[in-house]
Amino acid sequence: MGVIEVNNIKVFTNHGCLEEEAKIGSEYRVDIKVNADLSKSAKTDDLNDTVDYVHLNKIAKEEMAIRSKLLEEVAQRILTRIFNEIPMVKKAKVSVAKINPPIGGNVGEVVIILTKKRKS
Repeated sequence: MGVIEVNNIKVFTNHGCLEEEAKIGSEYRVDIKVNADLSKSAKTDDLNDTVDYVHLNKIAKEEMAIRSKLLEEVAQRILTRIFNEIPMVKKAKVSVAKINPPIGGNVGEVVIILTKKRKS
């Protein structure tokens, strides 16, 4: 088993429950960690035998572009696509952070984290 991480995917978009968030938008960060059997790709040196991190980045950016009120919903969509589109992923963890959230205080970020394991 191996791990592939795509960290610090930066996106400017308009998630949130407040009307102002929909209009103004804000910065977000997405981190993705997937577990998969990487033993074959370690031997073959072939992109077809591994999880393409370009694909993971594409999924994150496309799903972040779709407005949601809750970050949980965005993270779930990212997880669902990972499992639907990349069969070799056995487990995935997605973190979505809202940078400088408008919650009335000096808060650097709010992060939600969802994980999913493929059923056998």
